Amino acid sequence: MLFLGHLGDTQLAAGSLAIAFANITGYSVLSGLALGMEPLCSQAFGANRPKLLSLTLQRCILFLLFSSLPITFLWLNISNILIFLHQDHQITRLARTYLIFSLPELFTNSFIHPLRIYLRAQGITLPLTLATLAGTLLHLPINYFFVIKFRLGVAGVAASAATSNAVVLITLVLYIWLSGLYKATWTEPTRECFTGWGPLIKLAAPSCVSVCLEWWWYEIVIVLCGLLIDPKATVASMGVLIQTTSLLYIFPSSLGFGVSTRVGHELGANRPEKARLSAMVSIFVAGVMGLTAMVFATSIRDLWGRMFTDDIQILRLTSAALPILGLCELGNCPQTVGCGVVRGTARPSIAANVNLSAFYVVGMPVAVGLGFWVGVGFCGFWIGLLTAQVCCAGLMLYVVGTTDWKFQAVRAQFLTCAGACGEKDNEKEPLICVTVTSS
Repeated sequence: MLFLGHLGDTQLAAGSLAIAFANITGYSVLSGLALGMEPLCSQAFGANRPKLLSLTLQRCILFLLFSSLPITFLWLNISNILIFLHQDHQITRLARTYLIFSLPELFTNSFIHPLRIYLRAQGITLPLTLATLAGTLLHLPINYFFVIKFRLGVAGVAASAATSNAVVLITLVLYIWLSGLYKATWTEPTRECFTGWGPLIKLAAPSCVSVCLEWWWYEIVIVLCGLLIDPKATVASMGVLIQTTSLLYIFPSSLGFGVSTRVGHELGANRPEKARLSAMVSIFVAGVMGLTAMVFATSIRDLWGRMFTDDIQILRLTSAALPILGLCELGNCPQTVGCGVVRGTARPSIAANVNLSAFYVVGMPVAVGLGFWVGVGFCGFWIGLLTAQVCCAGLMLYVVGTTDWKFQAVRAQFLTCAGACGEKDNEKEPLICVTVTSS
């Protein structure tokens, strides 16, 4: 975003729109589908069934690669879609360029997401940190050479992101291979990778829906910004603010991943009380995170936008919305961690229902009503998000607070037993019955 802002306001708006479309149709889908393997791996590891992890990893990678094919076709035809949505033609042309050069990220993400979950389910985080650090350290110089030195413009920014992502994948694979971390859980790929996808897909589909419903809300609002007066300023400002909330999201998201693994381990090992304690502690920490994020967003309201642009209108919009963004984090942090708890119990359909109700039954009507009908405009979208986050947090806290942990521990035994068996056993009725009962 910083380099797009350096190129100009039109490029910043086009990049924001392209990233929004990529998140809606690509990154959110792959991330959500990969999360289907998280409860399988963490509960299997807790139940001392280590070989199930590698089989689930192999199946998930194949699943994501296959899912990337229709996404690629969609990105290649982005121009027609954005013009149909009444977006500016110049912004649309640059957005298509950005997406074309982002296509390699679909391939790398199809490996990175499953590998992260595979390691995290075993409590291994150092390789993830080192690989991401390598990609981050190289990201700035790669951007400098592609954008400033070689003058590749928007294409250079997209290519830099794709290259940095490739660095993360290569570093991660090399670390795993050279350190031998894979040996305790690894099994050679066989034809079994192409069979017995039942439990994975049953968890991947609602996980994907849950992630997409939340991600899509932000990106749909970027498209709606293109329909307001002065679309270049509103789209660019929304892009900056979404990058800001993405930065703040790192902290509750990381805690959510951690508690998901922890809850999965404890349930797989049939220790429901420890799973409940982990959930309660994480929710409390999430509340502290939300308060800290609110103070941060409010205190930087007059400074933050200047890192991206000098445009007065973009700065004005960004400054006005940052305090509302901070209030959103009071709800976002607990609900994100709550989603992690629910994921650890292998109940992604609950998170999907909560996100659907909060973001689209409550938040979207409020945002559209305030933004267009009442005439509040840009800040009306963020007030809509605030109502969605408050509703989402309340529902998620209720779900976590009323969870029957003993029942979930029994259910984990069914899930890991079904996943550890062959193809026919993967479709055993007990798994289906337990899943239906819990929801």
